[in-house]
Amino acid sequence: MVAYNTSRGMPLAKDLEVADNPFTRRKGLLGRDGLAPGSGLWIFPCESVHTFGMHFSIDLVYLNRKYVVKKVRKNVPPGRLSVCWTARSILELPAGVIEATGTARGDQISITQPS
Repeated sequence: MVAYNTSRGMPLAKDLEVADNPFTRRKGLLGRDGLAPGSGLWIFPCESVHTFGMHFSIDLVYLNRKYVVKKVRKNVPPGRLSVCWTARSILELPAGVIEATGTARGDQISITQPS
């Protein structure tokens, strides 16, 4: 999958994994050493995540049902909890992606199959 910020004309992830069942949502990024540039994880349905047990920081982009950004969290370190009750799904991205792309609340995101 590919995640693209259509409001800013910026790619967020060109290699986006999907976590859409109880096992993959529960596991998330646990057990990994990091996220490669251009990669990410899309978790749905989901309105909260934690970074307990992780070994690296991540950026979080919370999306509503129409893929509009409801909240962003930059450079979330291990051992944290983050929630957005109005979110339907979450993009977990390498730390620095939000800053580099200027992604902000209200932006429209598209998530598609790669072409």
